[in-house]
Amino acid sequence: MAALWHDLGKFSADFQAYIGAARNEDAHLEDTLINIQKVDHSTAGALHAVTGLGDVGLGISFIIAGHHAGLPDFTGANGRKGLKDRLEQGRTLLQAARAAAPADLLRADPVSRPPTHDPSMWIRMTASAVFDADFLDTEAFFAPERRDKRAGWTEIGALRAKLDRKLAEFSERQGAVNHVRTEVLAACRSAAQGSPGLYSLTVPTGGGKTLSSLAFALDHIHRHPDQMRRVIYAVPFTSVIEQTAAIFRDALGEAAVLEHHSAFDDGRGPQTNRTRLASENWDAPVVVTTTVQLFESLFANRTSRLRKLHNIAGSVVILDEAQSLPPHLLRPITAALAELVTGYGVTVVLCTATQPALAAVFKELPQAREIIPDPADVFSRLDRVRVRFPRLGETQSWDEIAAAMTALDRVLAIVNSRADCRRLHGLLPVGAVHLSTWQCAAHRSDLLGRISGTGPARVVSTSLIEAGVDISFPVVFRAMTGLDSIAQAAGRCNREGDLPEKGRVEVFRPEGGRLHGLQRQAAEAAEATLRRHGAAPFHPDSFVDYFRELYWGRPSHDPNGICTMLGLGAVRQGRPWYDIAFRSAAEAFRMIEQKDESLVVEYDQTASHALAELRRHGPSRAIWRALQRYTVPVPVGDMARLREQGAVEEVHGVTVLVTQSLYDRDGAGLWMEREYGGTSP
Repeated sequence: MAALWHDLGKFSADFQAYIGAARNEDAHLEDTLINIQKVDHSTAGALHAVTGLGDVGLGISFIIAGHHAGLPDFTGANGRKGLKDRLEQGRTLLQAARAAAPADLLRADPVSRPPTHDPSMWIRMTASAVFDADFLDTEAFFAPERRDKRAGWTEIGALRAKLDRKLAEFSERQGAVNHVRTEVLAACRSAAQGSPGLYSLTVPTGGGKTLSSLAFALDHIHRHPDQMRRVIYAVPFTSVIEQTAAIFRDALGEAAVLEHHSAFDDGRGPQTNRTRLASENWDAPVVVTTTVQLFESLFANRTSRLRKLHNIAGSVVILDEAQSLPPHLLRPITAALAELVTGYGVTVVLCTATQPALAAVFKELPQAREIIPDPADVFSRLDRVRVRFPRLGETQSWDEIAAAMTALDRVLAIVNSRADCRRLHGLLPVGAVHLSTWQCAAHRSDLLGRISGTGPARVVSTSLIEAGVDISFPVVFRAMTGLDSIAQAAGRCNREGDLPEKGRVEVFRPEGGRLHGLQRQAAEAAEATLRRHGAAPFHPDSFVDYFRELYWGRPSHDPNGICTMLGLGAVRQGRPWYDIAFRSAAEAFRMIEQKDESLVVEYDQTASHALAELRRHGPSRAIWRALQRYTVPVPVGDMARLREQGAVEEVHGVTVLVTQSLYDRDGAGLWMEREYGGTSP
């Protein structure tokens, strides 16, 4: 019904005159700026749904009213009209459309009643199917060559055999670490025979979670072929996507894996048919993306982000490093996970070395089934490091840390900010490596290739190296932070267990280093946990205690009231089920509280070629995917200064660095300080 009626208003004489005058492919977009008086073509269908279907029609009316501008709030707020206002004022529009529309189109067939558990998810899922169909139909008309390129994905059923061949390469490797990895893989394949639902995979860093969790997913889909259809692998950091996607492509082939970043999917650029068609709908057998992209899509209201949602239904969703979920959004996130599992046939795997105690805090979440029979035993057998924590009140200067690193041939230091990374790197001898998001992903990949192996290397990195980066050092320094991050840092030490003695992890408090917000709370929770579990800091029981301390120590897991806006659970409190604020909830749901802007740097010839194609042909999926590896996140204020100084240019909605001297290709990447005095958060 939503699909049939979403363009009902186009039958009106006013809209026919409007589209005839516009004469371009963007004429039907309500939010496109063209020098012609726009005509509302969506309110008529929305009101027709309400008058024809009553209560359930209200759910459909959200979809029809928002199929270009995004799902609205039911009640207007902050000077914005809500769906209620549009419906009350749309009688004339409906009459004009009905006068010209075919009678068969206007017929209202019976529709089941709206759901009572989470109507907001029901509306978003239905909207996703309609929006994606609308995009694909438009694409088939305006850009059939793009439509044809959508074909060619490998069938999901053919991927198990490919993965088996890849896993066979590891089966003959010796050593205690590889023996544990074999056991983890066997446990995953056994658990995959279970029914769809919520699972947890608790394995120490270096235990082979990535390919083992993929094996679980493909076996699980094979076990439930009528219910399950794709794998969605979500990682916490954009910096990890490239490596994870590369591992999967190596195992499954290029035609199986879609790698989807969020750098060009923030909805702030100009909305035209070309930019909309360049967005992704996740219609691929294996999708590698970020948790930011996944969850902000689940709570989105914009059409370009929502269109992928219906393809999450019937998927195996693997949340890698699940402990990194932001505490200030845990209640809406767990509500969404529970709804996906219970209502949309999704199997969710919480995959981490430091399992967050979500079930202990959020009772509405289904009980997770642990895949590993005895996680504590696995942790004890993968104990490859000695960890020294600072004494109470003990601090060290950056000069002292630099001196300790200089005395070693191969050493890694992980710090809490890009500014600290620059500071410590500047104190080390020439040749030391800096790794942070001031560098684009292609640059970081080159540097990681340079320091892989066992040769001499002094490296300073932000936490981006802690997740999914397969690299090992005999000694690791870690600035004081949350216990989960310290454990991840330890996973970069003696990773294969091949040193004659245990590796060494030195946790330090930098002199004058002040943590803020969640970093401070995480460090305080770690300190409290270590007072009780100092003898076994990385035992699973320690992490349960740590996360309870971290979660319970927060005043709220939904401070912005997103559950109230969406009418989730007990917070509905007698309000009508349709009193939903989609737009307000989407604006409030921000996994990264400080929004950066993406800056493209011309790091190498591949970037130069992609930018030339962008200038010549405009945006496309292929160009955006190519440019994702060349983006640097820049704070909004710093980007404004770059624009003021003419250091960047806008190319079809993409911001590109033109002052090449600001990017150090041989070192630390973007240097805001050189000319413009920018910040280095």
